Amino acid sequence: MNLRKYLLASVIALSVASLASGCSIFGSEQDTIEVAPSPVVDTSFPLNQNWHNDLSGNAKIYSLLSPDAYLNIVYAASRKGQIKAMDLESGKTLWNIDVSNSSFFSSQSALLSGGVIVDDKYVYVGSERATIYTIDKYSGTIIWQKDVKGEVIAKPILVDDNLIVLTSNGYIQAFNRDNGNELWEVSTEVPTLSLRGQSTPSLAYGAIVLGDDSGHVNAYYAKDGQLIWQQRISQPNGSTEIAKLNDVDASPIIEQGLVYSVGYNGNIVSLDLSNGQIVWKKPLGSYHDIVMNNNDLFVVDQDDNIYSLAKNDGATIWKQSELLHRQLTDPVIYHNSLVVGDFEGYLYLIDINSGNITAKTQVSSSGLLSKPLIVDNKIIVQVKNGDVFAYSPK
Repeated sequence: MNLRKYLLASVIALSVASLASGCSIFGSEQDTIEVAPSPVVDTSFPLNQNWHNDLSGNAKIYSLLSPDAYLNIVYAASRKGQIKAMDLESGKTLWNIDVSNSSFFSSQSALLSGGVIVDDKYVYVGSERATIYTIDKYSGTIIWQKDVKGEVIAKPILVDDNLIVLTSNGYIQAFNRDNGNELWEVSTEVPTLSLRGQSTPSLAYGAIVLGDDSGHVNAYYAKDGQLIWQQRISQPNGSTEIAKLNDVDASPIIEQGLVYSVGYNGNIVSLDLSNGQIVWKKPLGSYHDIVMNNNDLFVVDQDDNIYSLAKNDGATIWKQSELLHRQLTDPVIYHNSLVVGDFEGYLYLIDINSGNITAKTQVSSSGLLSKPLIVDNKIIVQVKNGDVFAYSPK
């Protein structure tokens, strides 16, 4: 079975009021999960909302669908099956399609869940119904759709003219992006119990690097799927099933011959890209993507502490703990700030040098789960009900 992250999130969200007073939902003091209140921030939010575009979503369903952009167009999808192209400056809808099996008499959700990504020709979206859709980015016409080996809940990636898709049951498949012909596939081991999330692969020097649900980071040749190396960064531990989870759901970062990755209940590590050997590691568990600037790594841990770490050895530079258990999004860097959202729909700016929260605004009470997108000078966010918002400096 899969242990869905949104089940854990629901326990927290339903118990915010009682937990704020230190009450336990598990019957013993040591098991208490205390959700930090949204902090009071003195400074006003230095951004204006530029536009808002409606998409049909579901605020009660866990989904990490997030927008992507190409030049001056933003592309987004909703769980039900709506896919839109929107003008970056105005938010105006350029085209809008529905890939669900809907008719006058019935409606079946497409359960879109993996994507959105866009290249110079197409938009790609995957679904929990094990289908990949490839859509012309200019017209919204479906070029091809294809059944794959399992649910697609991670973003695919492009390698030259090939689309690489990871499925929730452990398959990696490569397809020709123009016609959908399958080029190769490999199968990986999936444990009985895992988090509801997957590592989006990263590409470097003809290799794809990704985490798996068994605590490993793996490198494969992009041309044929042959395994190059495998390195464990998270080991099952603890006396409970949740404590034994060791998924590597964060997307690796590759820079200057090094791979940076982090595992749930595990470590954040730097690996040698050529052979997977550990350069350094630090005990820190997370399922969030890491971001970096010239010298530092930034990561949100599995309890929603935010860290700045030195890239060369993993040493802690600062730690921000005011957003504990607020179910933060993956972070992104915007100018000299980290941007994260939370389950109540607040968007926060955090100074990358000090870790101080410098600004916040509530985008939508629907809540935020997916990573914000930075395009030009705008922050694009998609909230849980599917709607898309754009912000820029005043």
